[in-house]
Amino acid sequence: MMSDNQSKGELRRQQIMQWLKQHGKITISEMMERFECSEATARRDLDVLERRRELIRTIGGAIFEGGSAVREIPFQEKKQFLWLEKEAIAKKAAELVNEGDSVCLTGGTTTYLIAKELKQKQGITVVTNAVNIAMELADCEGIQVVVIGGVLRNNSYELTGPLAEKVIQQLNLEKVFMGIDGFSVTKGITTYSELEAVTARMLMERAEFTYAVFDHTKAGKASLFSVAPIQALSGIITNKQLPEDFEQVALKHNVDIIIAGAD
Repeated sequence: MMSDNQSKGELRRQQIMQWLKQHGKITISEMMERFECSEATARRDLDVLERRRELIRTIGGAIFEGGSAVREIPFQEKKQFLWLEKEAIAKKAAELVNEGDSVCLTGGTTTYLIAKELKQKQGITVVTNAVNIAMELADCEGIQVVVIGGVLRNNSYELTGPLAEKVIQQLNLEKVFMGIDGFSVTKGITTYSELEAVTARMLMERAEFTYAVFDHTKAGKASLFSVAPIQALSGIITNKQLPEDFEQVALKHNVDIIIAGAD
């Protein structure tokens, strides 16, 4: 049986979802005013509803997609898909890293596998906002690991938010290897999280070269938040040849396409 506090909280969350279904979005300040709750309570409610996959968190609130958007798959589920293909992509990416490089790995299963490949390297710095990647490299004496701080997203193990952004502003990076959720000619590279999209854009601005790393199932799909157009990339590393329209855009803007296993 639920306690009175649990009952009140559950009723409030039901009311939040009713509001979202009617209006499509809500902000923290609107929640505080409409439901007479504190900012901390509003944020906890959104956290609970996000874990139930009933809404999508944004900066300062949430939106409702009516169940039409493809759900974000947690890291542990992603690990079951296309592991060999992702390993091949990771090996190609690691070949681009040279001694003395400062490279950044964002969160994701493919970038996690890049980290495993980089364990063979010496004299490099790896910057990451993904705590699982940092832990994978923690025992490598030849690699300096820099962790970008922030608030942890459970689905991707990524740290995001104002703390992360303050650190990123001080960085100078040679190469960013970016895990993505979707890759579209019209929408570019996309992700499920607005906070991750903001962090990714900032990392791109601090890097000389940015490579999107993804398996072929991401091509032609667009998730909710755009990170950057295709032409903002230095290169694409994937496991199968891309459709002709992708290749045309990449060729037009001098974006390298590297196909793992195409030697």
